[in-house]
Amino acid sequence: MEYSIEMYQTPGGDYPASDFLKGLPTKVRAKAASWINLLQQEGPNLKRPHADMLSGNIRELRISFGRLEVRILYFIHEKQIVLTHGFLKKTQKTPPCEIQRAERYRADWLR
Repeated sequence: MEYSIEMYQTPGGDYPASDFLKGLPTKVRAKAASWINLLQQEGPNLKRPHADMLSGNIRELRISFGRLEVRILYFIHEKQIVLTHGFLKKTQKTPPCEIQRAERYRADWLR
């Protein structure tokens, strides 16, 4: 069963996940695209090391490239996977502010 991928759009018209991906080096962006494709195919069945549950409905796509630890946060609603935003992970745990940001984006999207 395949899911559709959607990039969250802010009320101001920005696409945080898309903007983040565009800012990555070409090879990292290519790897991220293949992981997103895998997420599209597997949906909630995609597990570690590729994806993980964070809090509530918020999940993360986990992309390692050399020393870079790239995280793209997302949530699933019915057959849609909504990518909220991404960041470069620099600490052991995902910063709570990143999870809260994804939760705000999800609440906005659901409205």
